[in-house]
Amino acid sequence: MPIYEYKGYDQKGKSVKGSRDADGVKALRVLLRKEGILATDVFEASGALVSGTTSKSSFLKRQIKLDALFKGVSTSDIAQATRQMAILLQAGVPMVDSLNALIDQIDNEKLKRIFSEIRGSVNEGSSLADAMQKHKIFSNIYINMVRAGESSGALEVVLERLADFMENQAQLKSKVISAMVYPAVMATVAFVIMILMLTTVVPRISQIFIRAKVQLPIMTRMLIGISDLISNYWWLIIIILGGLIYGFVRWKKSPKGRAAWDQFRLKVPILGSITQLVSVARFSRTLSTLLASGVPLLASLEIVRNIVSNDVLEKAIDAVREAVREGEDIATPLKRSGCFPPMVTHMIAIGEKSGQLETMLTRIATTYEQQVQLRVTTLTALLEPVMIALMGGSVGFIVFAILTPIMQMNTLVK
Repeated sequence: MPIYEYKGYDQKGKSVKGSRDADGVKALRVLLRKEGILATDVFEASGALVSGTTSKSSFLKRQIKLDALFKGVSTSDIAQATRQMAILLQAGVPMVDSLNALIDQIDNEKLKRIFSEIRGSVNEGSSLADAMQKHKIFSNIYINMVRAGESSGALEVVLERLADFMENQAQLKSKVISAMVYPAVMATVAFVIMILMLTTVVPRISQIFIRAKVQLPIMTRMLIGISDLISNYWWLIIIILGGLIYGFVRWKKSPKGRAAWDQFRLKVPILGSITQLVSVARFSRTLSTLLASGVPLLASLEIVRNIVSNDVLEKAIDAVREAVREGEDIATPLKRSGCFPPMVTHMIAIGEKSGQLETMLTRIATTYEQQVQLRVTTLTALLEPVMIALMGGSVGFIVFAILTPIMQMNTLVK
């Protein structure tokens, strides 16, 4: 069934809008009328204007585009929908009926529209994985796991694992981001305070020194020079910084630049170890989920390669995939790459020998995710006194540079 966007008024005269699927415009208006909604504008979700709509439909079209631009689909939305679908399938509800029930429960209009299109494709004989592959919100991991679940006849189990996997990844990302919010806010506040002092306070005081015609200490001359540079040539500073950032982004996107930058990210003190921990945790969790869902090992390694987001680790996984294709185990080439900690390779080797590779990978992921949270928390705790000391030192430099010549002037007056 086609999907329509509508705009109208409810029984209280309040403006409402939304999306529904129906056999046609008349059927949609009947459904909405039963719900107490008078539809004034109807617009096909595909972008085609429905005949018989009012002149307001062009406004509705622009509004729908703006909603699609600013209201995306989060990982949590997809995870919740995936879990609901898994529950419905586990209860023995047929696929199309499960999709119908799921669409009624989804609040996100964009996600509702996507699942309505998926239901239409499934009704036409397409597999669930092929129907989902048409939409960019579903990752390669998601599509391959769904396809493996359909092939093995255990789709509901795979969907439940997918929901767990997505929720776990979203939770880890949320904890890391929330831990870094406070230092970021402090750095922003400190930067704003310094700029205000250099562009408002220092120029006024420097005029006093110029009129007094006193020999200023080198510290004061440095402060006045920095203040003049920022006040008079701020536009040049912005252009230079913008050019440097643009050049860095271009360099980082090049093959050589990306390889060098990713190597640096792994080697930089403190942050490099956190980057490695995050990558290893993501590698282990994703590979475990894929293998447990029935995705073949070589295909799983190919998917995992694309989600580690580090050129050095991608090359290491490529080497592992080639070694596995030639009949070798996973642990040996991982150890040979030197990119994975010894504990990881040892546990993977034990998992391969005992036939519990998925379990071992899950334990590795859990261990390293806990280490990531601990290290990020420790890092943010250390950053707070460091940033306070830097802020105090910067303000102290400004105050000392201003007070020193003032004290000298008072001495001369006496």
